[in-house]
Amino acid sequence: MSKKNQKKTEFEEKGIARCSDIAGGRIAGRERLLKDLEQLTLLSDVFMSVVLSDIRACQHVVRILTENPGIRLKSVRTQYVISKAVARGARLDVLAEEQAGTLYHLEIENTDAVDHPRRTRFYGALTDSELLRKGDGYGALPDRRIFYISRTDIWKKGYTVYEEEKRFRQTGLLHKDGAHVTYVNAAVDDGSRIAKLMRYFRTADPFDDSEGELSKRVRFLKIEEGGREIMCEIMERIREEGKEEGRKSGFLESSRKTALNLNRMGMPEETIARAVEEDVTVVRQWLKAAK
Repeated sequence: MSKKNQKKTEFEEKGIARCSDIAGGRIAGRERLLKDLEQLTLLSDVFMSVVLSDIRACQHVVRILTENPGIRLKSVRTQYVISKAVARGARLDVLAEEQAGTLYHLEIENTDAVDHPRRTRFYGALTDSELLRKGDGYGALPDRRIFYISRTDIWKKGYTVYEEEKRFRQTGLLHKDGAHVTYVNAAVDDGSRIAKLMRYFRTADPFDDSEGELSKRVRFLKIEEGGREIMCEIMERIREEGKEEGRKSGFLESSRKTALNLNRMGMPEETIARAVEEDVTVVRQWLKAAK
């Protein structure tokens, strides 16, 4: 057995024993969690968020994406929730702040998002509104860069990186508003440093040490003592949240069907909303979509 394989076996045995303690001896549950953990890559928004909650790992990624090795991050927030009382909110995968004040927002493509440009526009607007306080001038808004990372080449033009650039049509001058969007995909390998990083994102191999602090963080979470404990707990919580979401989805679908039936019976929208215990604006959307 090679030294690398021997090392891998030792790490796996240690991690399995550790996860067994967490799972309370539930062998089937433990094995399922470990199997899921092995398959996680950095193209999973959950795993990327856990990995990049480590400021050194996040800094490594941001430096490569910006092609600026001098960047120094002072804070990182993952799964950062921006909620609004009436309007739609969002959960940002990774939001990091540089010592100079620039914000870096890393977002993994949501396969349900069919309009990627408007999704990035929405996230950018939410972030800006969250940061600008009452009484502040617009000059207080920091520079913001969104890196939208996808598994596939969204634009289908054969590039690893697509960088948005705003210009005035008549003059060609740059429109500098401090907001930048860069699309990065893991499907096209153009031989660049960013493409190399995306290759690592696709595998998140804990025995690949090529990505410095990022590799250290992945190795810790996947195979080292303490790291697997963190991931097992997170994955168990995600599974439970998924079950709860499923229950909620089933309840909402039942409420929607009830609302449609009550509408056919001639019941007013406000009365239907009270009957199904849902906001009247949601009920109106259901009824409009059914026409």
